[in-house]
Amino acid sequence: MIAAARAVLALALLAVFYALVASMVLLWAAFLAVALWSAGAPGVQTPPTSAIIACAAFAPIVFGMAWAVVRTARPAAPREDAVTVTRRGAPELWRMVEELALGVGTHPPAHIRLTAEVNASVTEDAPLLGLAPGRRVLYLGLPLLAGLSLAELRAVLAHELGHFSHRHNRFGAVAHRGAAGLVAARQAIQDASAANDLVRLYAGGPLLLLGLYTYLFRWLTRPVRRRQELEADREAARVAGPGAVADALCSTEVLGAAWQQFLAEFLAPMRRATGRIPDDPFRAFAHMVEAPELREPLATLRARAVEQPAGPDDAHPPLATRLERLARLPAPETGAVPLFARPLSVPPRYAIELGRILLPGPDAGTRGPWRDWLTELAEHRARRPLAPLAEAVRTVEEAERTGRLRDERTGRPEDEQTGRPRTERTERPEAERTAWRKAERAKAERPETEREPDALTIQRVLRLLDGGRRMPLARALNSRLPRAAQNESDPLRPLADALAVLIGAQLVARGVAYWAMDWTGPSILVPPAGIAPETIHTWADTAVRLPGQTQLLGLHLAALGVDERAPLPTGPAGGAADGVVPGAPGEQPRLISIVPGATGPARRRITAVRALALTVLLGMAGLTFVLWANRDEPSYPRTPVSPWTDGYRPGGGTTGTTGGTVPAPLPTYLYPTAPVWPTPPAYRLPSPSLPGIDIKPLVPRSTP
Repeated sequence: MIAAARAVLALALLAVFYALVASMVLLWAAFLAVALWSAGAPGVQTPPTSAIIACAAFAPIVFGMAWAVVRTARPAAPREDAVTVTRRGAPELWRMVEELALGVGTHPPAHIRLTAEVNASVTEDAPLLGLAPGRRVLYLGLPLLAGLSLAELRAVLAHELGHFSHRHNRFGAVAHRGAAGLVAARQAIQDASAANDLVRLYAGGPLLLLGLYTYLFRWLTRPVRRRQELEADREAARVAGPGAVADALCSTEVLGAAWQQFLAEFLAPMRRATGRIPDDPFRAFAHMVEAPELREPLATLRARAVEQPAGPDDAHPPLATRLERLARLPAPETGAVPLFARPLSVPPRYAIELGRILLPGPDAGTRGPWRDWLTELAEHRARRPLAPLAEAVRTVEEAERTGRLRDERTGRPEDEQTGRPRTERTERPEAERTAWRKAERAKAERPETEREPDALTIQRVLRLLDGGRRMPLARALNSRLPRAAQNESDPLRPLADALAVLIGAQLVARGVAYWAMDWTGPSILVPPAGIAPETIHTWADTAVRLPGQTQLLGLHLAALGVDERAPLPTGPAGGAADGVVPGAPGEQPRLISIVPGATGPARRRITAVRALALTVLLGMAGLTFVLWANRDEPSYPRTPVSPWTDGYRPGGGTTGTTGGTVPAPLPTYLYPTAPVWPTPPAYRLPSPSLPGIDIKPLVPRSTP
């Protein structure tokens, strides 16, 4: 009853959210219409600039939220990161799914699609927020096929099909799309705020309200969805057995963590260093999961997964709760759980196609067979100490030539034999430094064919050890290693390990040894027949720690056919030599930025928001200017003009019989004209040249 009430209230909240978004769109449209009407009204002296800017500022949020609602309300399009499996391509997988669907009492899905994530889910592309029936799709992560046993895989599939049998997809689709709509609307506001400074001024309030609304919606739907997960667990336990379901839940958590570790620690570093990627990364992942050295770490991770609580936004209950509920269920009857005679397999072409989706584009790297990639990965992980060793050797030799070999802690010059800071009495004399400079000048004047190569060789390392430079070399190497590989208590240990790796690289280059992959640490050197794996490391450790033992190491290497003067061979797949380190001459500098960059989809969304705001701004500016320029002139209040009241008659007129004036048949001007100012009187001065004449005598007088 409480679950039904929560579901109804969640649907009501979702309807209110959609109504609010529709109201925002209508209000924005009304404001736009009023702004355009005011631009063309008579008497407007300037265009409504404030209204134009306001409409452009609110447009990204309004359109973004409306698009988010429309996109999540309609049926979801097929995922682009999935590969469809046909019945003909994987008949055993389809047979298993159909059998389990019959067992849980539901129709099988119409499509099965493989993904590159450690998860399985079912969807129903139903319209009307999932309330109407639609086409069912089963999404199955290919890492699950690589890492789960057959019984665990059956339990996972039965759990997902159990959602169909209990019709969980109806409310689940509404809850999922509603939450997705709220998240998409919030993301639209964040993108608009990142792309528009005007939106950033007022985006805080809408983001806060939308966040609270999303939290309330999830708080209402979370218990309902978790209850549905427990019901699906019971349905899967009835078909596949409670033990298989419990093992599947634990294994899924472990595989999720292992898959992320495989991508972050093995696939990505190898891709950046050598540009090589496997054609089938899922087979390589299966090889990692099956490695004996990972059994104990995976078991520890499995125990920790049970103790982990569920996330606040996770629709699944805590793993401990699910395992406790499964332990209460009765075990199935004997023979109720059918088993396949052979393990389930999927054709490799699906994994290769999904691998191209996982690592798309020409910049992903060079694809090769996954077995060869594992061999190259083992060699790459083994040779990692050689780059710091090459740089340390170069640094110590440079300091030795210039006489500036100093202790890193005190800054004082070091003694070649003891590796300790020199006193004033043991300082290198000026004559010795001059001899070093002359030797270096003579070396530089030698022909280029006679110069010693700058590549890392065993001879260069042994020469420094014979010259008493073991401590400066060890400290220089420690300072260039990652912090986890440094050894402050025994600084000679990393140097011995690096020398052993250098010897192993020469043996591998001669084809008499190879590197074995170790997923928990550095790769293991498999030496030639008759030599124990730890023998090479013992030789290197003795040469580093005991003065005078480098000659014995040289005899051992000569017996194995290793040339001490041979340069370090190139890395896997023909890459650059491991001796080339960052900062070495000839390497291109790389730009480093601590500012987190936006992802491709985020950049596209921000660009779309900017284009939308600019389009609304330019469109409204142009339209309002046209309306403003063609507006009507205002009419002023005045006396109506008629032929009898118009006082301005430029053509004159005639006098009628009644004494009035009849207007002339000329056009009159109905519009007001400029006022007629009175003409000032004309003053005429009397002419001084003409005499005055008295005319009174000439005027006849009247007779009395």
